[in-house]
Amino acid sequence: MGAVRISGICVLAALALSAQPPMPTDAWPSYNGDFSGRRFSSLAKINDHNITSLTLAWVFRMTSTTGTVNPPRGTPLMSGGVVYFSGTDNAWAVDARTGREIWHYTRTSLVGRHFSNRGMGMDGNQVFFETPDCHLIALNKSDGQVRWTSVIADIDRFYYCSVAPAVIGHHVIAGVSGDDLDIPGFIEAHDPETGELQWRFYTVPQHTGDPGMSSWPNTDMASHGGGMTWQPVTYDPELNLIYVTTGNPQPVIANANRPGDNLYTCSIVAVNADTGKMSWAFQTSPHDTHDWDSTQPAVLFDADIDGKPRKLVAQAARNGHFFVLDRVTGKAIVSTEFVKTNWSMGNNDSGKPIPNPAKYPSLAGTLVSPNQGGGVNWYPPTFSPITGLFYVNAARSFSMYYLYDATDNPQGWGGNDRSGWSESMLEAIDYRTGAIRWSHHWEAGNVSGLLSTAGNIIFTGAPGNAFEALNATTGEPLWHSHLATVASVPPTTWELDGIQYVLVGGGDSLYAFAMLAK
Repeated sequence: MGAVRISGICVLAALALSAQPPMPTDAWPSYNGDFSGRRFSSLAKINDHNITSLTLAWVFRMTSTTGTVNPPRGTPLMSGGVVYFSGTDNAWAVDARTGREIWHYTRTSLVGRHFSNRGMGMDGNQVFFETPDCHLIALNKSDGQVRWTSVIADIDRFYYCSVAPAVIGHHVIAGVSGDDLDIPGFIEAHDPETGELQWRFYTVPQHTGDPGMSSWPNTDMASHGGGMTWQPVTYDPELNLIYVTTGNPQPVIANANRPGDNLYTCSIVAVNADTGKMSWAFQTSPHDTHDWDSTQPAVLFDADIDGKPRKLVAQAARNGHFFVLDRVTGKAIVSTEFVKTNWSMGNNDSGKPIPNPAKYPSLAGTLVSPNQGGGVNWYPPTFSPITGLFYVNAARSFSMYYLYDATDNPQGWGGNDRSGWSESMLEAIDYRTGAIRWSHHWEAGNVSGLLSTAGNIIFTGAPGNAFEALNATTGEPLWHSHLATVASVPPTTWELDGIQYVLVGGGDSLYAFAMLAK
């Protein structure tokens, strides 16, 4: 299925950076480095010419008196020569030069799903993280002491929390996860000094007359309709808009009682940072029936289109489709596939995929591509303004989708899939057309996030417990190192004392690499 061009595209070779404050080279202050979601560093001391000299600088192993620490999935932050990171019910500060522990905070959650924590947020004096029992906690950066705690959601409704908070202006933005048991998703803003709730934005309608209500059969189904907010938001300070990516509708798989598009699940939603009011939304999977949440990062960058500068937002969605939108209006510019799929019948005039009812789950089983894991899952992509390429660890796959609950009023989970053949690859996508410029195939599945740098490097975890560097222009493998386990924590980089470090996590350990040799 080719790229759909909603308007003609003519992009200048030189890309402009989006309207973000320049990301410091001596820090990694938020989940993606800055709020654009690009995960791009301007550092080039480690580059495609000298990468073979990269060596291990230190290793930090996470231990806790509360028992096993689930492997974290969130990006560690670095500021002032200190690395801050979180695991389930735990947080640490370690020396960025040596890996020496500075402080360790631990607590015991009341109850709740103890999935891996997805990271922290920070401001000048505090770090923030979420707990499985849905508390937002603020700690002193200096000593790890608690400044305040605030409840985000009701765990009795089967919410849990793992999202990396984002500190945007005078707001700490928190999100929620859940067990897909007919509860509504939302993000909310807290006062960074007190933890007080400032506003909450629900991703599905809650009351008659709410935007999107006509896409649901009734208010009851809408108000329990899902749309979890698993990923950190991105942000444009000029527009003062937060870009929220939302999860799948509920009930899951079974869908007889929720006809319609089911807004604003599986969507990119632009929300005012100060008020929590929606500006626009674009749905990437109308009426999802395959558990393909669309919480993959919304990546912001600027480029010329038709000879005019445009503010853009791009997403490689779990359903296997790639989108480039105008982030002022939400209008689609490119809508195509980054892996081959079989679940849609093309795109409508707005660039939104049209679901094929023949590919809905069934009692006998329906062959669908991709599988429930999707064309990509939670791990973040990267965008390089130097190459103009959007990079994603992708998967092409097939699966049989089965409907378990064929009644007219299913609840919770009403089906599942049984996966078959799959392949995994790192893809470089031309954002102008959606064309794949190069593809590096992996020998097995890959669950790592990405980092791109001005040194023409893509850093990524790889199958076989490897950490790898590839040429950002060509995809040529340049360097790798074996870790003790899968590199599940997305890589970051910074410079201290003239030395560029690259940090990645796997299992219960963080690994820092550096160019230590002269």
